[in-house]
Amino acid sequence: MSAIRRKFGEDYQVVNTNRIMTFSAPVKKKRQRFVEKNGRCNVQHGNLGSETSRYISDLFTTLVDLKWRWNLLIFILTYTVAWLVMASMWWVIAYIRGDLSYGGHNSSYTPCVANVYNFPSAFLFFIETEATIGYGHRYITEKCPEGIILFLFQSLLGSIVDAFLIGCMFIKMSQPKKRAETLMFSQDAVISQRDGKLCLMFRVGNLRNSHMVSAQIRCKLIKSRQTPEGEFLPLDQCELDVGFGTGADQLFLVSPLTICHEINSNSPFFDLSQRSLMNDQFEIVVILEGIVETTGKNVFLFLRSFCCL
Repeated sequence: MSAIRRKFGEDYQVVNTNRIMTFSAPVKKKRQRFVEKNGRCNVQHGNLGSETSRYISDLFTTLVDLKWRWNLLIFILTYTVAWLVMASMWWVIAYIRGDLSYGGHNSSYTPCVANVYNFPSAFLFFIETEATIGYGHRYITEKCPEGIILFLFQSLLGSIVDAFLIGCMFIKMSQPKKRAETLMFSQDAVISQRDGKLCLMFRVGNLRNSHMVSAQIRCKLIKSRQTPEGEFLPLDQCELDVGFGTGADQLFLVSPLTICHEINSNSPFFDLSQRSLMNDQFEIVVILEGIVETTGKNVFLFLRSFCCL
């Protein structure tokens, strides 16, 4: 068997009969999926005017959608640049007022910020103030109005930066995208008889002990078609009924369940024969909506893509 597969490729299957051993026809060359089996959508937008400005206008969502390495890089760079800029402003005030020349040796002189003699001490003062550490060695005196104004500005700016970046990181960490890793699907969908009716079926199961509250499953058929007016729709989406009218689409995922789509007169597969079904090109995308019990967050997961290639 292994020698045959090495010779003819993985797309050939051996069929054993009582009289003769034959080979089935080769499967068509695989094309790229619209949605991968892991739920990643293979969609890229192009030829859009002012695309960058649109992403920047919704900066918070753009940061949340970035990969973790870019989020961490932006997080570190933003804080580092903010710290250096604010420390430089404290150093400039000390330099203009002449605090650096005294160096703390003149007890009768009142500086803007006590015990700030150079840039490292100005940087440490900013970190102590921003992080509310307050060692007590460096502090603003009452004879420095520009320092008081800068302190107020620093407090407002620090609150905005903290709320923006920490909020972005928190939302990104709490996203339930990885929840689909513990939702198992059958590798293939099958068409078979159930209760005397022809049905398209696949199975889904939950590995975790925590439940998906109000879980609802949907199926989309993605297929190219041509309208009676002659318009060609390359990625037309059609809803597959998996029990919407009977409530069978509402799942209680305690044990593995079999999801059924009845092939009746309302089904897009009704007019397809077995041969045309094998030769046609379409994709079935399974979508699960629900609430994660442990976090209480709503999830919308592209769970599986069954593809006839």
